[in-house]
Amino acid sequence: MATRSSLLDALPPESRQRLIDEAAHEVPLILGSRVFREGGRADRFWIIRSGRVEIDLHVPGRQPAVIETLGRDDLLGWSWVFSPHVWRLGARVVHAGHALEFDAATVEAMCAEDAVLGRAVYKYVAEMVAARLYGTRTRLLQLYGPQAGPSED
Repeated sequence: MATRSSLLDALPPESRQRLIDEAAHEVPLILGSRVFREGGRADRFWIIRSGRVEIDLHVPGRQPAVIETLGRDDLLGWSWVFSPHVWRLGARVVHAGHALEFDAATVEAMCAEDAVLGRAVYKYVAEMVAARLYGTRTRLLQLYGPQAGPSED
């Protein structure tokens, strides 16, 4: 999990309810299904309520490389925030469940109209992206970094 709370927890209560009522609906996460593919149009995002989703990277001639696994309360999808609004990675369901799916255009319009909501949404997304980048850096160092050994003093 990238952050300690969900996007919904980061919002003022009235903004949270409005966002759910106007921009979200519940969807199933079907085992083995692709939620989105790298390079596809990023026009929505999800908050996972149950189940698990792997974030992966296309590797030509090989199986996709798993970057991270997300679960309950995690935000799935942030490419909708940044131009050119295409998925930078892919996502596949590895444990069935449910998620709240949000229409990105509706959320963007709501954020433009309500500065408090907009600040909370974009701040949360920025913090989540930063946390995931740090986590990826840590995993890469564990895999490819120099091995710890005795120092030569």
